[in-house]
Amino acid sequence: MSQPGIEKSVAVNPGARPRGETSEAAAAESVRDLFDSIAPRYDLLNHLLSMGLDRRWWRRAAHAFRGILTRPGARILDLCCGTGDLTAALLRLRPHGAEPITGLDFSTAMLDRARRKFRGANVVWTRGDAMHLPYADGSFDLVTSAFGFRNLANYADGLAEIHRVLAPGGQIGILEANQPDGLRGWGYGIYFQHLLPMLGGVISGQPAAYRYLPDSVMRFPRPQQMLGMMHDAGFEQCAWDGYLLRAAGLYRGVKG
Repeated sequence: MSQPGIEKSVAVNPGARPRGETSEAAAAESVRDLFDSIAPRYDLLNHLLSMGLDRRWWRRAAHAFRGILTRPGARILDLCCGTGDLTAALLRLRPHGAEPITGLDFSTAMLDRARRKFRGANVVWTRGDAMHLPYADGSFDLVTSAFGFRNLANYADGLAEIHRVLAPGGQIGILEANQPDGLRGWGYGIYFQHLLPMLGGVISGQPAAYRYLPDSVMRFPRPQQMLGMMHDAGFEQCAWDGYLLRAAGLYRGVKG
C-alpha cells in the first residue's frame, strides 16, 4: 500500500459540480437526477468501460477489510452504494447470521436495481443523503464507498459525516477513480476524456451524464490532497492503495 505525502487541502474543490451548477443543493439534485437517468444501463456500461476490471476492484477493496467483515457483530455501511456491487462483494465475506449490511444511496432508480439484483440478500437498502446520514454517532464499524464519494457536493463535509457515524477504531474505505500523472496519464486521458464519454453517451442515450464522469474525476482531489482532507476530518493511519496504473485506488483510515 502506498502512502503519498499528505498535502494541505485548502486548494481542493469543495465538491461535485455538474456543468452550470454553482450551489451545493443544486449540484446534489443534478447529480441525483443524472444517476436516476442512467440507472438502466449503469451496470453494463461500468463493466464495458472498465474492461471488466470493476469487479476485480470491488473484490480487492472488500478483502482489504476482511478482518472487520468476518466479525458477525460488525456494523457495515456501504455509502453511495448505487446498484450494490461493492455491497455484494462485502457481503461475500460476512459469516452466516451476521448483522446485515446497510446499503445507502440517494438515487431511487439505482436502489431499485440493487434490490432486484440482490433480492433476499442480507442487506438493508436505504434511500438517504450521504451528507446528512440518518444514524446516531458511532453507529458503524466500517463505512465504505465505491466510485460514489466524488459525487458528493462537499467532500470535507462528507468525510466529517462519515467520521461522525463511525465508532472509535472504526474504519473508512473509499474506492475512487484517479487521474494518473505523466505519460500514462496522457494516454489514459485520451480514453477517459474523449472515447469513454462518446461510447457511454451513445450506449446510454445520456451524453451529458458521460461528459460529467471525466469532469468529476478531474475535479476530485488527487491522492495526496484527499489524504490531507481525511487527516483534517480526524482520521488516522490514512493511506492510499493505487490500482491499475493509479487510475483508481482505495483510501483507508481509522477513527482514533
